[in-house]
Amino acid sequence: MISLTRISRFFRHAGRQIWFRAAVISATSVVIAALAGIVARAIPYEFTGDVGQSAVGKILEIIASSMLAVTTFSMTAMVSAYSSATQLATPRATQLMISDRTSQNALSTFLGSFIFAVVGIIGLQTHLYGGQGRVVLLLATIILIVLVEVTLLRWIAHLAAFGWMADVIDRVENAACAAMSAFARNPYDGARPAIAVPASAMAICSIDIGYVTHIDAEALALLAQKHDLAIHVEVLTGTLVHPNRPLLRIVGDASSDPVRKALANAFTAERHRRFDHDPRLGVIALGKIAGRALAPATNDPGTAIEVVNALFRVLSLLPADAPPSDADRPPVYMARPSADELVRGGFVPIIREGAGEEEVVIRTRKVLDALGKALPHGAETTQSLSDALRRNVERNIKDDRALLRALEIQFRF
Repeated sequence: MISLTRISRFFRHAGRQIWFRAAVISATSVVIAALAGIVARAIPYEFTGDVGQSAVGKILEIIASSMLAVTTFSMTAMVSAYSSATQLATPRATQLMISDRTSQNALSTFLGSFIFAVVGIIGLQTHLYGGQGRVVLLLATIILIVLVEVTLLRWIAHLAAFGWMADVIDRVENAACAAMSAFARNPYDGARPAIAVPASAMAICSIDIGYVTHIDAEALALLAQKHDLAIHVEVLTGTLVHPNRPLLRIVGDASSDPVRKALANAFTAERHRRFDHDPRLGVIALGKIAGRALAPATNDPGTAIEVVNALFRVLSLLPADAPPSDADRPPVYMARPSADELVRGGFVPIIREGAGEEEVVIRTRKVLDALGKALPHGAETTQSLSDALRRNVERNIKDDRALLRALEIQFRF
């Protein structure tokens, strides 16, 4: 049984892959170039004049040679940007760079133009096109040149910031905000809040070893209603699972192998975590970027301050802890990431590495104070982190009594 959620997720994931977009545009180019001669036969008007159709072969040769070089250059620029993001920020940001639509569109357009030109040249050499076909091919080539020109201008402008630290931080923040907003709209993914699991509940474990990247709550709800089950989900998105760790526990008759297999298939486990349904990954990645920026080898407090601001925007989207009504929800019980876990995931690396940087300490303290007021359910966590920040500051600048007193007065440590 494959739910619509799983199907839509498959196509959404495939659409972010560079090979998918390149394959679609390349196939379209082949079809357009190959059908130019057939379409020309359906045109009732006979082109008797010379509108430049005799030069279409030379134009296509120029396009083929230039687009191959541009495609190679684009791939080199993209790989350099991926490497820069991995070294300067965090390897977790690479998946966001790879799914960048502007770079994918540019590379796919250049590759599609090259293939269109090659197929057009083959058609001309094999006399696939008549007089009418050459005119149609010329018109298609002119449209292609305009498209390539626009794409090339956008690609040049995009390269000015692609892979820079600010660009990477923005991408991670946007991905984290999207995941957090989806989490805020539906914290339990349509299920009920977790409750105590009966001792008689049967555990179903994962077959694979990997991180949970998606939980198909819709499929679990259908199975619970169809087989009269109560399902207790034991993992969160982003949890590392293995054959000895239960994915869920069920109360009811689930002795049938197909039912147990269907329940296990509702969980997607992959080798690497993804940002889509994992609000924890976004804040962890931001924290890692700040921690690396504050390392002695880098010593970039400005980047850490930018990350602290980004964390403030992301964590401000956290939903309240108020549980939803269970009246219309299926008997599927699911936990949710706590505010404590999310806030600590982003700020612990900054507090650990940045206590020796005065400007980072000031901004972190201000943001923690603001988060404590904006998130009443996270006030205890932010206060605990502020206390940890104070202790680290005292250890790092214990010889600078004047600075320590200034910080104490300013933030009332």
